[in-house]
Amino acid sequence: MSKKRSSTTRKRSSASPRAKRILGLLTTVVVALFGAYYLLKGSTPLEVLTQIGWLPTSGPPPALAAAPATDTVLATAPAGAPSDTWWEVYFTDPHSHGSPDQPAGSIEEKLIQRIQQAQRSIHIAAFEFNLTPVAEALSAAQARGVEVQWVTDDEHGLEADGDEGHGQFALLKKAGIEVKDDGRSALMHNKFLIFDDEIVWTGATNITVNGIFANNNNVIVISSPAVAQIYEREFDEMWGGQFGSTSPSTVGQQTATVNGVSVQVLFAAEDDVISRLVPLIEGAQKSIRFMAFSFTHDDLGQAVLARAQAGVEVQGIFETRGSETKESEMRALYCANIPVRQDTNPTAFHHKVFVVDDALVITGSFNFSDNADTSNDENVVIVTEAGIAAEYLKEFEQRWAESVDPQAGDMNC
Repeated sequence: MSKKRSSTTRKRSSASPRAKRILGLLTTVVVALFGAYYLLKGSTPLEVLTQIGWLPTSGPPPALAAAPATDTVLATAPAGAPSDTWWEVYFTDPHSHGSPDQPAGSIEEKLIQRIQQAQRSIHIAAFEFNLTPVAEALSAAQARGVEVQWVTDDEHGLEADGDEGHGQFALLKKAGIEVKDDGRSALMHNKFLIFDDEIVWTGATNITVNGIFANNNNVIVISSPAVAQIYEREFDEMWGGQFGSTSPSTVGQQTATVNGVSVQVLFAAEDDVISRLVPLIEGAQKSIRFMAFSFTHDDLGQAVLARAQAGVEVQGIFETRGSETKESEMRALYCANIPVRQDTNPTAFHHKVFVVDDALVITGSFNFSDNADTSNDENVVIVTEAGIAAEYLKEFEQRWAESVDPQAGDMNC
C-alpha cells in the first residue's frame, strides 16, 4: 500500500497545472456525490468520511481523539484551588494536616474561604463545633451584613461549649449570631451549611479539630439553588423547632437535576432513609464499596450480603471500635468470606459512604444504624456522577491500603 501511494505521489508531482485542476474538480464532484448519497441514507458526516476512506474504519479520528475532555473538573482537598464547577469533594488528610493553627490546604481553610465569599446568608446545621478561626470568620460575616444562623445539638453542641464566654458558640453569640439547639435526647447530627441560598456544604465532617485534623472524613459541596432550596426547607423546620420524626417529610420534593445529573437528598428521621437505601444496594450489578463509622443496620447489611452472594464484588472498611460487637454487620460479612477490613486511624474512621457500580455515591452525616434512621436528624446525598464516584473510590483505595483484616479468632464464625 505504501508503494502505491508513493507512486501516485510521484505521478501527480509531474502532472501539468491544468491536469491538476481537472483532477481536483473531478475529486470534488465525486466526494460530493458520495457524501450526498450516504447522507441521504442517514449517515453522519463522520460516517461518510469513514465510508469513502478518508478516516480509519475503527477508533476515533485522530483530530477527535486529541480534543480536550469535557468532563467536570474536580477540586479536591487538601490540594487544589476552589473550582467554578458545580461540585467539589474534599477529604481530610490526618497525615499531613495536624493543627488548626496551620490550616493551609485543609478543609478548615476551604470552609473559611466559603464563609468569606458569602454575600447574603449562611445557615448552619452542625452537630458540634470548636474551631475558633471558623467562629471568627462567621463573626466577621455577620458584621458585614451576612445573616448567620446555627442549629446544633444540645448536649454535643451548646452544652459542650463550656462556660459562657469561653467557647466558640459563645463567640458567635457575642457577634450577634443566633444559635438554637434541638433540646432532646436524640442527636441533631447534621453537618451541613447553606451559603447564599445557592451552595450546600455537607458530608461526614464535624466542624471540630478532630473532625478536620484527626479523623478520616469527607465533604461534598454542591453549587445548585435547587439543592440549596431542599436544605433550606429542612433548616427552616429545625429552626422552627421540628426535629426527628416530628419533622414533616417532603421526600417527593427532594430531587434536583444539576447539569443533567440527578441529586437526591434524604433526611432522617422523617424520610425512612434505610428503606430508600436498600433498593439502591439491591440494584448493584458489578461492585459495592463502603466506608462506615457505624454499620449496624441488619436490613442494609442483608442487602449487601445478598448482592455479594449473587456475584457482586463487595469490599468494606469498618471503624475498628464497635466493629466486633454483635450489633455490627462486620461479622456476618466476614464469615461469608466477603473482604472487609478494620481501619487503623487511632482517632476515628468517620466516613459514611457507599459507592455502587463505580458510579452511584451515597454520602452524608447518616450512620448506617437504627438510631440514625429512626431518631436523629441526619442528611444523605445520593448522586450518580462518574467523576464524584472516582474521587470517593480513590479515597477508598487509600484507606483500604491502610486498613487490616479482622483477626479470625475474634470473629467466632
